[in-house]
Amino acid sequence: MVVRPIGSAIFGSMGDRIGRKPVFMITIALMGLATVSVGFLPTYAQVGIWAPILLVGLRLLQGLSAGGEIGGSAIYLTEHAGNTNRGFKTSFLQLMGPLGILASTLQIALLQQWLTAEEFVTWGWRVPFWISVVLLLIAFKARIALEETPVFLELSKSNQKTEHPLLSNFRDPQTRKCMFLLFFCISAGGAVLFFCVQVYTSIFLKSSVKLPPAVVDQLIIYATLILFPLTLFAGWLSDKVGRKPVVISGLAIGAIFIQPTFQILQDLGQQYLEFPNTNSALVLIGLLLTGLSLSLALVVGPQTALLAELFPAKTRNSAATLPHNLAAGWIGGLLPLIVTWLNQQWGNDLAGLWYPTIFLASAAIVAFLYLPETKKVNLSH
Repeated sequence: MVVRPIGSAIFGSMGDRIGRKPVFMITIALMGLATVSVGFLPTYAQVGIWAPILLVGLRLLQGLSAGGEIGGSAIYLTEHAGNTNRGFKTSFLQLMGPLGILASTLQIALLQQWLTAEEFVTWGWRVPFWISVVLLLIAFKARIALEETPVFLELSKSNQKTEHPLLSNFRDPQTRKCMFLLFFCISAGGAVLFFCVQVYTSIFLKSSVKLPPAVVDQLIIYATLILFPLTLFAGWLSDKVGRKPVVISGLAIGAIFIQPTFQILQDLGQQYLEFPNTNSALVLIGLLLTGLSLSLALVVGPQTALLAELFPAKTRNSAATLPHNLAAGWIGGLLPLIVTWLNQQWGNDLAGLWYPTIFLASAAIVAFLYLPETKKVNLSH
């Protein structure tokens, strides 16, 4: 999370200068090699302090790569999507994160089922990192076949590229304004909701409500699966009514319902523990998780298109990737720490949720007042 903004600054500027596709090749190679290398790291018993140093170093390389990839991929996809149904087409990109979590969770579950606890700790944990070499080869081959975006090709032909795109972004008042709106309202809002829906829900139900881990895992898998169609729906809806009302709706729903939803989750969890043979409490919990997933989907569904539509073509890559990754690092990355600290200070497992509640409410107000509507923007300009 610390180095993601650094990666976004480096690779975002490169994307504006040398093209979207070359940066894609660099970031996937960097991510793939770092990930595969984790599976071959020596243990502490073999090399001492160098083992954790090497692990952290590889994780930093992954973060550097992610800074260029996340945001840059949104620009690439959106510039290829054309001007019709752009929100729906680009919303598919938002499914990849939850899909990756599902795939990795399934891998770990299968390995823990097949291996003994000792085998998993000794060598089994390395298997997913070894398998990632297959993903690296597939991804690299697929990216070689990709074409540069028509928008960048047009910029190259007309010689409109900027030598110092990141510096140009900060000099331009309109671009600075849009970078702040992307950071505060869209990317940070999405990061806050992602934490509340995909991360804290599981922690809360396991550690506070004390539901059996297997039951919680099933509920979280359901919440992740229901997020897929809801995200596509939000992208489609943003093509019909506009990006702005959809994003504001998601922020507002999150701000209004996070606190009461977690309170009801706590009550329903206690009800299930008292009467474990009845499934009515679990059904209601599932409905509540659907509501939380809807608020997240409404923000992230149009997010991919918005990342590109907010900025001019010649500095788009650098302008979008930096605030997007800053939001993930500064807001999303620190959120678990802040929520946990507030819970401890107040002695209440719900107290920390006032932080995301207030943040989302503020983001909704700022977006309502200042976020421009972009669904009809011509990406070539």
